[in-house]
Amino acid sequence: MAAQTQQLAQLLSDAGSIVTIIQVNAPYRPAWLGSVKGFRALVRLLPYVLRLIRVTRDLDVLHVMANSGWAWHLFAAPAVWIASLRGVPVVVNYRGGGAEAFLERSAALMRASLNQSAALVVPSGYLCEIFARFGVRSRIVPNIIDLQRFRPRERSQRDPDAPHLVVARNLEKIYDIPTAIRAFRLVREAFTNARLTVAGSGPEGPALQELVRELGLDSSVRFAGALSRDQMSTLYRDADMVLNPSTTDNMPNSVLEALASGVPVVTTNAGGIPFIVQHRKTAMLVGLRDPEAMAESALEVLRVPALAESLVAEGLEEVRQYAWDAVRDRWIGVYASCVQNRSASPSTERRHGGLS
Repeated sequence: MAAQTQQLAQLLSDAGSIVTIIQVNAPYRPAWLGSVKGFRALVRLLPYVLRLIRVTRDLDVLHVMANSGWAWHLFAAPAVWIASLRGVPVVVNYRGGGAEAFLERSAALMRASLNQSAALVVPSGYLCEIFARFGVRSRIVPNIIDLQRFRPRERSQRDPDAPHLVVARNLEKIYDIPTAIRAFRLVREAFTNARLTVAGSGPEGPALQELVRELGLDSSVRFAGALSRDQMSTLYRDADMVLNPSTTDNMPNSVLEALASGVPVVTTNAGGIPFIVQHRKTAMLVGLRDPEAMAESALEVLRVPALAESLVAEGLEEVRQYAWDAVRDRWIGVYASCVQNRSASPSTERRHGGLS
């Protein structure tokens, strides 16, 4: 979500808007406060709220990047209420893959805040359907993929006997990286020179490295850590396949970036993924926590060039709808409708927005 925030802010600025980013995860000052559990959230919350109060005085629109759980209660909801009290229209851009479970627990509280917003925007039909089941209307504006940065290389440059597989998710339990590692072990039985790169960071790192050692994959699995967007684009262009083993998801950018990079994708059918890719057309879909099924699909793609070529071609066509040129007018339409509905007419000479 942070990458999407930075990207949207830059693109809006390039288009002539005045954009202020309000961080929810600013560095702790002094740094040692970050080690005090229970207190560190408060340390971040107070400066965040004070900055919201200052910045919202000059905004035409506040764009709130929202997620589930405590992230909603501590950061999204305060932003909505502060802006509402100041008469600033709020666009809530909800992006959490765990929306259904969160709404089942907190629908009433969430609706109370959403009622103060001018628009609820979600990136996929999956989230739109979930909110509709709870009586909440939303608009769809998809994620933005930088097609200049994420672009394919010539497939003729690939070595069919030494496929390079990539997992590009944070090392957290919900992304179930062990399934991808176990699937890779099965792939390597057929392609002994295959290699796997895991790009991401997170608390499951030590356990995943131990699993790799137990499976005897030390020489063929590389943990690359967190990579920049440019580093990720280079990694995708070197990949023959991307594996996405997540168990909870909405619209994973890693899948869309892989499609834009001309890389076949084998992914679980978690959450909103079937809303963005079609089985055997733009990606291979498998069930959750099933390394054998993931390996079987991966091997089919590696062994059947016509299937791989079809997935690549269809994926490149599908991902064009996420280019900035396609998404820009939808965001401008959302902001314009919010501003037009204000009781006091704002200046027509500039758009000044905040991203929280």
